[in-house]
Amino acid sequence: MHRQAYDTDLSDIGWEILAPLIPPEKGGGRHRSVEMREVLNAIFYSLRSGCAWRLLPHDFPAWQTVFGYFNGWRKDGLWEQLNTALRAAVREQEERAAEPTAAILDSQSVKTSAVAGARGYDGAKLVTGRKRHILVDVLGLLLKVVVTTANVPEREGGKQLLTATLTQGFAELALIWADAG
Repeated sequence: MHRQAYDTDLSDIGWEILAPLIPPEKGGGRHRSVEMREVLNAIFYSLRSGCAWRLLPHDFPAWQTVFGYFNGWRKDGLWEQLNTALRAAVREQEERAAEPTAAILDSQSVKTSAVAGARGYDGAKLVTGRKRHILVDVLGLLLKVVVTTANVPEREGGKQLLTATLTQGFAELALIWADAG
């Protein structure tokens, strides 16, 4: 790396965990001309800072390249694989089993504009927008998220979240805490 490090840059240990999960370059055509670690660093910088892709600092790869990888990996489900690998590593570092046995379920209503797409009205929180139904382990590490319109009741969103979680695995989960909603 020939640039000054940003706070959002991957550590060497983080890169060692994620590097094997990065898809190899596609056969045929041009070879990759960017370092994949720098692509990840640029993605993390953009997501953490909230800057637009076009406003990435010039010491990162071209924004079009960075966004192309981000979007392709989103469609391929790679981000969930990376999250799973990092979660397992953090859990083992904390001297816990790689797979959680207990989790916490909750939801959060978030305001959105009409331009953002489908939205609803949460009468309990007086919010027009969407609702995030989130499942985390006891360390607060993300297991699964389901996003619905805000008018979906917590109970229904929780059912959708648990269904999605069970289809993804997590066979070791034996206890899930949830509030009264």
